Amino acid sequence: MSQDVSPQVSDEHRLVRVFALVVGIVFVLVGVAGFVPGLTEGVGEMTFAGPDSDAFLFGVFAVSILHNLVHLLFGVAGIAAATRAAASRGYLIVGGGVYLLLWVYGVGTHDDSAANFVPLNRADDWLHLGLGLGMIGLGVLATTVERRHNVYPEPPEEREAQS
Repeated sequence: MSQDVSPQVSDEHRLVRVFALVVGIVFVLVGVAGFVPGLTEGVGEMTFAGPDSDAFLFGVFAVSILHNLVHLLFGVAGIAAATRAAASRGYLIVGGGVYLLLWVYGVGTHDDSAANFVPLNRADDWLHLGLGLGMIGLGVLATTVERRHNVYPEPPEEREAQS
């Protein structure tokens, strides 16, 4: 007779929730950093949106007020998603997909084009590729680990408690 010796993991300690929380906090920090002189070159040249914003986070990544606000909101969404495992998984995988689409959009949009309203530059494009792949990878990794520990999909008692 075999006995299940896998550790029981409470919902509050789920790996997927930790990943979503960390990613969310990083996005909030990046959103704030986009407004901080010294971390962002040309803060005084920052526009609300569009390719004319001459502000660069860490001197590399094109930013605007809109771009920074999107990072802040995306970070808050991650922190909020981290309250539940299913929401965390969705945040990481769907959010990663959004960043992959943003990468495709950025690669296909000329830096000086009116369509570059966020704005994005080549450094942003490659960062978005990495973020998209990384977020999806974290969602898949957490799911794989949780399946090994028999905590995904959620046990019936957890699903009933969340209803």
